[in-house]
Parts: sequence; C-alpha cells; structure tokens
Amino acid sequence: MSRRISPLRNQKLLKKFTLALAASLGAAALSTLVWTPAARAEESVEPGKPYVEKLQGTDVDFKMVPIPGGTFSMGSPSGQPGAKKEEQPAHDVKVDPFFMEEHEVTWGEYNLFLHNYNRLSGKAYVPVPPDKMADAVTYPTPMYDVEAGPALDRMGGRTAKFPAVIMSQFAARQYTKWLSMKTGRFYRLPSEAEWEYAARANTKTAYFFGDSPAQLGDYAWYNKNSQESDGDTGYHPIMQKKPSPWGLFDIYGNVAEWCVDQYAANWYQGFAGKTTEWQDTINWPKTQYPRALRGGGYDSDAVDCRSASRLGSNRLMNNTDPQLPKSEHWLSDGFFIGFRVVSPVKQPSEAEKEKWWSADDPTTLKTLERDRERREIVKPGPVEK
Repeated sequence: MSRRISPLRNQKLLKKFTLALAASLGAAALSTLVWTPAARAEESVEPGKPYVEKLQGTDVDFKMVPIPGGTFSMGSPSGQPGAKKEEQPAHDVKVDPFFMEEHEVTWGEYNLFLHNYNRLSGKAYVPVPPDKMADAVTYPTPMYDVEAGPALDRMGGRTAKFPAVIMSQFAARQYTKWLSMKTGRFYRLPSEAEWEYAARANTKTAYFFGDSPAQLGDYAWYNKNSQESDGDTGYHPIMQKKPSPWGLFDIYGNVAEWCVDQYAANWYQGFAGKTTEWQDTINWPKTQYPRALRGGGYDSDAVDCRSASRLGSNRLMNNTDPQLPKSEHWLSDGFFIGFRVVSPVKQPSEAEKEKWWSADDPTTLKTLERDRERREIVKPGPVEK
C-alpha cells in the first residue's frame, strides 16, 4: 500500500525541488520561477499575519490585514452621541477571524476586471453554455461615460491610487468572484457585522478614537475636508490619512463601502438580548434595493462616518442612467460608493462561495438576459516566463 504524503509535506518537497532547480539553472533563472495561482492557494496563509496579493501578469498588488476573531457589541447603545434607530438595539455578535484589504479597491485593481468586457467583445464571442453559467464571471458593460466621465475627471480621474466607485453591489460581487478565480484564494464582500467589527477595532465608542468627531479629519475624508479645487467635495487617493488601530485606511469616509447584506432599518430587532454568530446576522438580499453601505463617504456628515452608521442604497443612485432596463453593473449617481474585499481564514464550500458572488434578485437576473452581457469561465493564469 502506498504511503500518503500530506499536503504540507508535499509543499515542502516542491519548494526544495524549486530551489534545487533554480540553483542548477543559475541566479538569473530564479526570477522567472513564479507560483501559479492554484499553487499559491495551497500555501497556508498564516492567521494573524498580513499578506500581499499580487495579480499575476500585472504590476498590481494589494495588502490584506488580519482581523482577529472575537465577540463585540454591534450597533449603537442608547444615549451614545449620534445613535440612530436603525442601529438599535445593540446586540452581541461573534465573529470568526478573517483578512480585510487595507484600503478600498482602487481603479488600478478594478480596471483589470473592467477591461475584460472589451477583450471579449474584440473577438468572436463564444457564449458560456447554460450548464456552466454558475461558474462564469459576468463582466460589467461599459460605464455611461457621457455623464460619469466628467464627474470622475473633476475628482482626479480613474488613476491607480483613487478608489474605484460607481459600481453596483452586483458588479462588486462579480469582481470578488473574478479575483478569486484569478488568484486561487476566496474573496468576497464583508457582511455588515464583519465590517463594523473591523471598523471598531475592539472599541465601543462611536469612532475607534472616541465619541467626539474632533479627530475625524485625521483619519477620514468627509464633507468638512474633502473639497476639490473647484470648491465641491470629491474622493481622494487612498492611504493619505492615518490608519485605524487594526491597520485599515479610509475605513471612515472617502467612499462608502458595499456589504453583502440587504439593508433593513429594523433588522437588529431580531437579535435583541442574544449573542449571535456573524453568519446568522446576514440579511441575505432578495430585492435589488436597498443594499447595505458602510463607513460614509467624502460628502458625508461626521455622524454618518461612525462605526455603527448604516446606509441603504436606492433607485435614485442610478437615476441618470438613460438605459432601459437600467444597468445592473453601474450606479450612475453613486460617485461616493466603492468597496473593499475580505477573505475568511476558514474557507467555505464551493456552494457557499456562489452565494456570496451570484445575482440574487429577479430584477438583476432578468436584466442579465440581455445579449450585451459578456461572461467567461476564468482560470488561473499561466506561469510567468
């Protein structure tokens, strides 16, 4: 009977072989030996330590910071400055450890995803078979640039260090699916509970620095400090302000961030007096609107940048889109909306992953039937040479 070699042992043997091969080929060859995404996924990411994800074949990378597991009080207690009804009652939630991107997803990252639509449109497009649709990534149709272009240019454009904005929650979820397929590591949007837990950084005050917003300008771009040269507010490049105690930049302000949840003002009432697992606090969406946004943006008041502050999306955020049906990829008036990705330490099943990625409401599903859509089964890239 053959002896089974453990995955960890197999990784060590593979690394020894790689080093030996590199030595035999010479130092010049060492730089050409790059792990494939699939091989990188097999490497264990060490809980409690940050890591950098490099998008293969590009000069784009981003850092993921560890968020330790624990139990916290979600929402605002009665009497806390700025507390609102939709943030109550405060209730205890138990959160598993995960990793969160240290900054909001940038145009440098998001543009790699967007360019796939034109790439597929530039050749004979082969539709994905119906039985493979669940495995495919749907790429966003082009942005309505007549309206959006000048507005984005006024704020600094779509260059690499600005946060990507104006995407729908569905588009953000498809980005996380594409990113997962490209890297071999599972990425998704955070839940509301995970987002607030990370923002609080083991604090109970309205902001992680206290109940008063006096220090907010040190950590966030909001309506008191985000004016552009024309006097109007706008977004700013990432990581120009101080990070949170857990190493997250722009967790308050700059752009509001998508969470996976359906927004419901009375959602917390079902958890009063309980300690709930984070998974059980998710309000899985069933309709296109409203969806949950967190953190406030460049045009927000200080009170709307608190850790517990909640916002729901609405149809007015896509009011100027002239298409019928309106785009399921873009929110034509959502210039203050972006997102950041998370990756759980404990990897879910394949079926569970799809729940985080896929369209989940009748309106979006119907709109996706248009012949304008471009879909693709994404496979990890080849070894760089």
